Amino acid sequence: MNLYHGTNAIIETPNLKFSRKELDFGAGFYTTTNYEQAAQFSEKVVERDGGGKVVNIYDFDGARLRELKVLEFLEPDKEWLDFVAANRTSAPVRGDCDIIIGPVANDDVFRTLTLYFAGQLDAGETLNRLKIKKMFNQYVFKSDTALKRLSFVKGEYI
Repeated sequence: MNLYHGTNAIIETPNLKFSRKELDFGAGFYTTTNYEQAAQFSEKVVERDGGGKVVNIYDFDGARLRELKVLEFLEPDKEWLDFVAANRTSAPVRGDCDIIIGPVANDDVFRTLTLYFAGQLDAGETLNRLKIKKMFNQYVFKSDTALKRLSFVKGEYI
């Protein structure tokens, strides 16, 4: 399967030391199966850091997931919500995964999550509001072991 990473540079060899911590699934190398999502993220990176908009394309053999410690969220449920909230606020979370797969809390979704973090919505209302949002996925590579299973195909300036 193809996985996409939107940024401002071509990245042939991903490196975890450049990852930010307070993201949906914590520090890691973030990819998605949705090219458009990666392209939109590259725009945000360019606005923040400059450079050119790039979507890096990688090949990943999903059958190799069996070789890794995987945490997968199939939908935005209470477990996913608590996990994202903990990561976004730097609370301690499970750290023994090679890869985490699950829905993205994009900017639109994050507005709803912000209300949850502030205590203005409970978990049930937050999840109800998220059901009407279009949720994309993400594959977050959390270890060098996982990154070794990702093969660079090409980087495209968009």
